[in-house]
Amino acid sequence: MNDIIVYTQNDCPPCQIIKMFLSEFGFSYTEKNINLDDQSKQELTEIYNSYSTPTIVIGEEIITGFDLEKLKRVLDIKD
Repeated sequence: MNDIIVYTQNDCPPCQIIKMFLSEFGFSYTEKNINLDDQSKQELTEIYNSYSTPTIVIGEEIITGFDLEKLKRVLDIKD
């Protein structure tokens, strides 16, 4: 499994849900809070061309915004 990076920010309920979801299914991830780290904010906008959180990066796959169905598909989680 590729490393999972979750770009978050303060006061972002969807970010909290994504982190809980990943933990519930046993996935480890690296959280990058764009409010606390200017470099993370720069990565999010310049590398991934995203301006919203959560943005989840799994290998070459980028999931922008709260898209639980796409996240399940990328992680191969069956309902």
